[in-house]
Amino acid sequence: MTGTPAPFTADDYQARMERAARTAADAGLAGVLVAPGPDLVWLTGYAPPAATERLTLLVLAAGQDPVLVVPTLEAPDAEKAAGAPALTLRDWTDGKDPYATTAPLLDASGRFGVSDNAWALHLLGLQKALPGTSYVSLTEGLPMLRAVKDAAELERLAAAGEAADATYEEILKVSFAGRRESEVAGDLADLLRRFGHSQVDFTVVGSGPNGANPHHEAGARVIENGDMVVLDFGGLKHGYGSDTSRAVHVGEPSAEERRVHDVVREAQEAAFRAVRPGIACQDVDRVARAHITEAGYGDRFIHRTGHGIGVTTHEPPYMIEGEEQPLVPGMCFSVEPGIYLPGRFGVRIEDIVTVTEDGGRRLNNTSREMAVVH
Repeated sequence: MTGTPAPFTADDYQARMERAARTAADAGLAGVLVAPGPDLVWLTGYAPPAATERLTLLVLAAGQDPVLVVPTLEAPDAEKAAGAPALTLRDWTDGKDPYATTAPLLDASGRFGVSDNAWALHLLGLQKALPGTSYVSLTEGLPMLRAVKDAAELERLAAAGEAADATYEEILKVSFAGRRESEVAGDLADLLRRFGHSQVDFTVVGSGPNGANPHHEAGARVIENGDMVVLDFGGLKHGYGSDTSRAVHVGEPSAEERRVHDVVREAQEAAFRAVRPGIACQDVDRVARAHITEAGYGDRFIHRTGHGIGVTTHEPPYMIEGEEQPLVPGMCFSVEPGIYLPGRFGVRIEDIVTVTEDGGRRLNNTSREMAVVH
């Protein structure tokens, strides 16, 4: 395993906030309003101690110093954030109107990008205080805000991918037959933590017919000899995501199971080889889908080919038909085609890929051949 990366600095967070404000202005927005959640952590390094109904809001606008509006009782925690030296704190006390504190920071007739997880309560409060303002979600208004990773972020994503790979190599050594899906899922979670994950987001174990449900949650089904088993697991290490999928087989697979697995593996390889700067996100999806369709399973590939990953395990950009955003060096996303045969089995193969100057690089490097387990 790679060592612990150096922490992000106030300069790193300042650069991100400046880029966000500049990107918003280029998109015709008056600024960006960021509530507690992944965007706030990425921009400032600050995560409030707990979910709260009290307004916390980062205000970013071109030509204006960043301001973080916080409840007075949480200001000491905000002051300790790595990005705090790059912004001004504006606190408000219980019993006072937080929107009256925030309103002077905003263009009274501006249109703002708002982080997706902002509370409706707070957005409505701002609209009441500033009826001339309007708002758009960041996913809609600035979908690529966090999409292009710098070298330090790529280092963390590579470390998370390496830990997920180590988890897969170890899970191949455990017994599958005769155990419940939930038991194997527990093994996956323990292994992710052993290899440095601070947070486990999902451990999908879909055996036999359950594998035909892409988001099956590991349950009480006992895994049997002859089952195909879809494994999909990931979480956060050093604050950045991992996400990988492989399909293994308990005992020797049938000829049909081998064929379906080969089709998915070939589609995944073709989509990966298509990755390069300048092509549209939808083109990655098209390549994978064309291969699976040609093999006769087009109607059994029932989800997008991929999603972005960073400080969350699912974020823009999305590899899906209709997404014309060009790939840019530094983007990171999954490539995960699948085939799902209801009532029988499913196969999905997934790697995280980053766009390089002349192609793509996998951040997951375990074998994509079908593994036979016991």
